[in-house]
Amino acid sequence: MRTLLLVFLMLNGILFSQKPAHLVRPADTLNPDAFFNTVQQSLKLFYADYAKQKNYDSIINALNYEPNQVPTFSDEVYCQRLEEMSKKSPFHMDCNQATLSTIRFFAAQRRGFVRVVMGRSALYFDLFGEKLAEYGLPQELRYLSVIESGLRPQVKSRAGALGLWQFMYKTGLYFGLEENSYIDERMDPEKATDAACRYLKQLYGIYGDWNLALAAYNAGPGNVNHAIKRSGGKTTYWEVRPFLPQETQGYVPNFIAAAYLITYHAEHNIVPMEAKVHNAQLDTMCMKSGVHMSTIAQLASWDIEEIKELNPIYKTAFIPKMTPARCLTGPMEKINLLVSMEDSLYALEKFIHAPKPPVPKPVLLVQQENPQRIDSTTNTAQVIDSLKPSTENLQYHKVKSGENMKNIALQYGVTIEQILEWNGLKTTNIYVGQKLKLFSSKTVSSTPPPPPRQVQPAKKYYTVKAGDTFGKIASRNNLEQSQLKKLNPGVNINNIIVGQRIRIK
Repeated sequence: MRTLLLVFLMLNGILFSQKPAHLVRPADTLNPDAFFNTVQQSLKLFYADYAKQKNYDSIINALNYEPNQVPTFSDEVYCQRLEEMSKKSPFHMDCNQATLSTIRFFAAQRRGFVRVVMGRSALYFDLFGEKLAEYGLPQELRYLSVIESGLRPQVKSRAGALGLWQFMYKTGLYFGLEENSYIDERMDPEKATDAACRYLKQLYGIYGDWNLALAAYNAGPGNVNHAIKRSGGKTTYWEVRPFLPQETQGYVPNFIAAAYLITYHAEHNIVPMEAKVHNAQLDTMCMKSGVHMSTIAQLASWDIEEIKELNPIYKTAFIPKMTPARCLTGPMEKINLLVSMEDSLYALEKFIHAPKPPVPKPVLLVQQENPQRIDSTTNTAQVIDSLKPSTENLQYHKVKSGENMKNIALQYGVTIEQILEWNGLKTTNIYVGQKLKLFSSKTVSSTPPPPPRQVQPAKKYYTVKAGDTFGKIASRNNLEQSQLKKLNPGVNINNIIVGQRIRIK
């Protein structure tokens, strides 16, 4: 075991030199196979993405730690901190020999892993928090995905469990996670999180104890029920623990250690890796037709590896046409650009990937108001150039008093998203005298047109049926939950009832 860990630590560059002589290497209380696989995959994928990050947060600076210093604390300090966590949680973060040993092991030997998952948490913890709140579950359950997958949707166990929440194939099907030649919803962050919430709520309903529910999530209710029987009918995890499978005996201590180290990372001189993307920066676009990710990458000048990473549900680099429509997730600026060029995207996909006819025939490509015919001798680069704005139509507009982004877009026959993209803007806030770059062949007089007449959009409602949740209704109607909330400001999303009308348009 020592040799295996030493090789692992050397490979991932997380050995710490000049350790205090009194630091005794803590023993790992876990069966290493399953969790070692998670750590190994997560670190390998993470270090392929990120360079070393050397910025220290304010607490670490205040403590005056050296960069490679590994602080240690007494059992009393650990127990006091666990008690503080327990006061704010329905979980009881038990302080005993098993949890203390595992915490010390994490703090000394899995520091790199904690850095990795804290960097990844910016992408997933907001999503987890929203789903957990929707089902009335404790927020601490987000740490379960940390020990299951290291916050990597692509992590697959040797037994075949897959995704952020490590669903086996049959369990995934039971909770509605679809799999076919193109997609595997066990790797879809939102749908898998929803399924995990339903499963965890079901397990807590069976045992009435969160630690036993976690054990059942790991080993299955059958193994937990047998352990309870062999223990003489005990009803707490720690009483039943000696009768559980070896891996599950370390599962709850592992969960507590992960929760503790993420909460007290600064005190342990653990610096989170820098996040590439935050959840709040993402948006989605649902596809009307099948599209290759390579087409998206070329049209939007978007790295295809990032497209794949942010859309792990797809087994290949192809987004199929399905019902309901499959969606693409990405940074808002990329999604806004693709929405503004949606017709061009499908035209480019057809040009690149549609079977070529034996006799050259012109293919009609749509670009805003100017259709363009490109025959079969035209290469892909020329097509992409033709679909992007031409400098021949470059104009500048000086913002006048009373103008806003919407009426400027209408004046020039372009979209707000295009103006944002062309000018590198993240919001629609503009100021008098600001110069905006525009690509439009439309000539606009110096006198702004009257504001457009406001047309009230038609409203559409959905009647709640048995088994519906707010999240399901949003997904079924191709809406984000935040969009559905805005349409229903007075509705309690955690307490909808059968027969209730929910506005969906």
